[in-house]
Amino acid sequence: MKIAVDAMGGDYAPAEVVAGAVEWCRDTLNKVILVGQQDRLNDELKNYDYDSSLLSIVNAGQIIGMDESPALALRKKKDASILVATRLVKEGLADAVLSCGSTGAQMAAALFILGRMEGVERPPIGVFIPNQAGGTTLLMDAGANVDCKASHLVQFAALGGSYLSAVQGLDNPRIALLSNGEEAGKGNSVSIEAYELLQKQESLNFMGNIEGRDLFSAKSDVIICDGFTGNILLKSIEGLVMFVAHLIKQESGSVPGVFGKLDYTQVGGAPLMGVKGVSVVCHGSSRRNSVYNGISIASDCIKNNIVQKQQDIIKNLI
Repeated sequence: MKIAVDAMGGDYAPAEVVAGAVEWCRDTLNKVILVGQQDRLNDELKNYDYDSSLLSIVNAGQIIGMDESPALALRKKKDASILVATRLVKEGLADAVLSCGSTGAQMAAALFILGRMEGVERPPIGVFIPNQAGGTTLLMDAGANVDCKASHLVQFAALGGSYLSAVQGLDNPRIALLSNGEEAGKGNSVSIEAYELLQKQESLNFMGNIEGRDLFSAKSDVIICDGFTGNILLKSIEGLVMFVAHLIKQESGSVPGVFGKLDYTQVGGAPLMGVKGVSVVCHGSSRRNSVYNGISIASDCIKNNIVQKQQDIIKNLI
C-alpha cells in the first residue's frame, strides 16, 4: 500500500504533515510518498529516524494557497503538490492521496485527473459527527457542492450508505434527509423532490426527514444535505463547541475531556466520494495526530475497496 501525501498543504505544513506521516509509517509498516518541495522535506526528515524504504519523496515545486482560485491555479501551477500527488494515484504509483490544503483545489484535481464515477454528477465530502449512542453519524455533503439538485442528494445518500457498509460494516445503513421538519412535505423545493426520489430507491434504507436538533441523536447513520447547508452547519458546531468550552473553562478552570470528541482538528479527514480514486480531505488546521488519522482513513478506504463498492451501488439507483 502506498499513500501519496500532499506535504505542502495546510496551515502547519510541511512540519506537522511530515511528522504525522513518519509516525504512521513507523506504526503500520506501510508506505507513504511525501509530495512537495524536496529540499524543505529533506530538512524536515532530518529530525526523524525513519525507514527510507517506507517513506519517499516526489518533488513538486509549486503550492496552491487557500486563497487562490482552484480552477485558475490548476491551469497555472502544473507542478503544484496536490496535482502531482493526485497524478500518482491516476498513474497507479499510489493507492490514495491525502491533503490538508485547499479543498477546492483538491476537489478540482480529483475531478480533472481521477474523474467522476459513472452516474455521479457532483462528488460530495462526508464528515463524521459524534452521536448520543457513542458512535458517529456521517454528514453529507460537508461543503463540496453549495448548489444541488434533488438527484445529487440521492447520489450522496447512495455514496454515504455504501461507505458505511464497506468501511464500518454497517448492514443497510439508515439514511435521513436534513430538513426543517420531519413531515414529508417539509423543506424547500429541492428537499421535497429529493424526499420523493429517495422513497423510490429500493437499494437505500431511507427513513425520511430529520431536523437539526436531532443531528446528534443517533436516529440515522447518514444525514444528507446540500454542501451550503452542511458547511454552515459544521462551522456552527465548531464555533458553538469553542464558545461553550470557553465558558466552562472560565467557570471551572478546565475543559472536560469529552470536548475532545468534538475537536474537528483531530478527526483526521473526510473522503471525497464519487471519484475514481481515494482522495481524503483533511482540515487546514491539521496537526500531526490529525494527519496520522487521515492517512488511516485513506488506508481503510483502500483495504475495503470503497471505490468499486460505491460504483456498484450508484448503478442501482433509479
